[in-house]
Amino acid sequence: MQIVQYSTEFRVNIPHGPYRKVFETCIKKIEGHSFHYQDKNWVLPLNQSHNLIKLYQWIKKKFPKAKVEHFIVDDVTPQEIDSIPDLPQLDQEVPLSHPDGHGFRPYQKQGVARGLELKRYLNGDEQGLGKTLQSIGTIHGAALRGEVVFPCLVICPASTKINWKREWEMWTDRKAMILDNKIKDTWQQFHAVGMADVFIVNYESLRKYFVRRMPPKGSGYTSADIIMDERINLLKSVIVDESHRCKDTKTQQAKFTLKICQGKERVILLSGTPVVNKPIDLFPQLAIMGRLKEFGGRKGYLSRYCEGGRGASNLKELNYKLNKYCFFRREKKEVAKDLPEKQRQTILCDITTRKQYNQARDQFVEYLRANGADDAEVAKKLRGEIMVKMGELKKLSAYGKMNEAKEFIEGVLDSGEKLIVFVIHHAIVDELKKNFPGAVTVTGRDSQDQKQYAIDSFQNDANTNLIICNIKAAGVGITLTASSRVLFIEYPWTYADCAQCEDRAHRIGQKNSVMCTYLLGQNTIDEELYRMIQEKRHTGNTITGATDEMKMEMINNVMDLFK
Repeated sequence: MQIVQYSTEFRVNIPHGPYRKVFETCIKKIEGHSFHYQDKNWVLPLNQSHNLIKLYQWIKKKFPKAKVEHFIVDDVTPQEIDSIPDLPQLDQEVPLSHPDGHGFRPYQKQGVARGLELKRYLNGDEQGLGKTLQSIGTIHGAALRGEVVFPCLVICPASTKINWKREWEMWTDRKAMILDNKIKDTWQQFHAVGMADVFIVNYESLRKYFVRRMPPKGSGYTSADIIMDERINLLKSVIVDESHRCKDTKTQQAKFTLKICQGKERVILLSGTPVVNKPIDLFPQLAIMGRLKEFGGRKGYLSRYCEGGRGASNLKELNYKLNKYCFFRREKKEVAKDLPEKQRQTILCDITTRKQYNQARDQFVEYLRANGADDAEVAKKLRGEIMVKMGELKKLSAYGKMNEAKEFIEGVLDSGEKLIVFVIHHAIVDELKKNFPGAVTVTGRDSQDQKQYAIDSFQNDANTNLIICNIKAAGVGITLTASSRVLFIEYPWTYADCAQCEDRAHRIGQKNSVMCTYLLGQNTIDEELYRMIQEKRHTGNTITGATDEMKMEMINNVMDLFK
């Protein structure tokens, strides 16, 4: 039971549980009680404080295991507010560079500099501004200062494990390893012999690798009751990606993450949406960073900023203190001058249709062998059939990427942004519509009026935040500039067609940088097709658009992979 004392009344929240009926019966005996249906709590006048004190003492004596808390909401003490200073400039060399030759953008250098200062903090930059790179740069920069930050643990969604490994190894000379069942009992040895500096694990697997013993079910345990594997003490720093996944203190992943991060010198949380609903969402994230003391401790934070946990108060002060002690955030509009007109990123996915894909791949290889596709004339005659079989491989890969696609879409929508999704097959459209029924579509099955309604709704209605487009139906001639985020679950054969789709969200002279994300099935036709598409960026043909010759060249190149 939670008693929240305001300047005008008491509000009592009684959660579901074994004591609910008993507590409600007691509340109903107090004079002047009423029930607030919207907030689902009991309201009592201030002059009944003596009866509440009696009830509180009786509960403590009669039901010692029952949790009863009393919070006083402070709306009298003035808010502590001051100006938030600009982020510092990086005063050391952190030599990270991409294979393409580019390094940190100016605002990213400031993020690394602030991260080096704060040590335990939350980077709340808007999606697409490079939080991953900044966190890698911060850990790398700390190591260059002589700090012991390796081995580093990255806790992230399952769909981003491969990309975290790739980013670490692309930007630094550090070796990264994804934890799996094969090394469940021996992962620490890989660091001891110099084979891994970074370990990567998804939230759902934390128990498997880092928990030795859990309390009995139904015991109402806290994180203090969980017995962790002693090997967590070997970890010197932690990066927690999409940290808003820990916003509920009751979840196992929040408790495990808290235990793993305790006592670590450097803990970096990353989330473009750290507060999903109310300030209570920040509470477990502050605990994971070890920053609650700056906000008055548990009770102080809940009383001052959360009205006991269910509300919101003194928000300007909360924002100021967050930025002072452990947080920073930039939005795209603030750093637009540092961003290119278009950014592209790829996310490698471990497809769930691996068995079916491999069977179809093997059948395709056998088909090429049996039909003499090495002969140029024969291959030319078979090209139509070959395209169909390649299309089947692409479709199987697309189905295998749906979990990652749904997770990515949810992340963008939760951040308050709109998103354009491009696909080829109607079956993929249907699958997405099951999960996002509010989405609008532009496909070959839609009438012209339906397409225009979808476009107008996406462009003008704040509640329409997802549009699913068929590449042929929406690749040219429409404007979708309400969004600066584009996702390709499937993609066409040529770069020119990709660029046409990307340009639905981009117009010359606009201020927003467009972020284009391509989901690639790992070890599938996707990877090679995307590589060849990007190679065509540097050819003159893309200036005037795709030609049949270009398309056939792409198909020949892909076909060569299977011979």
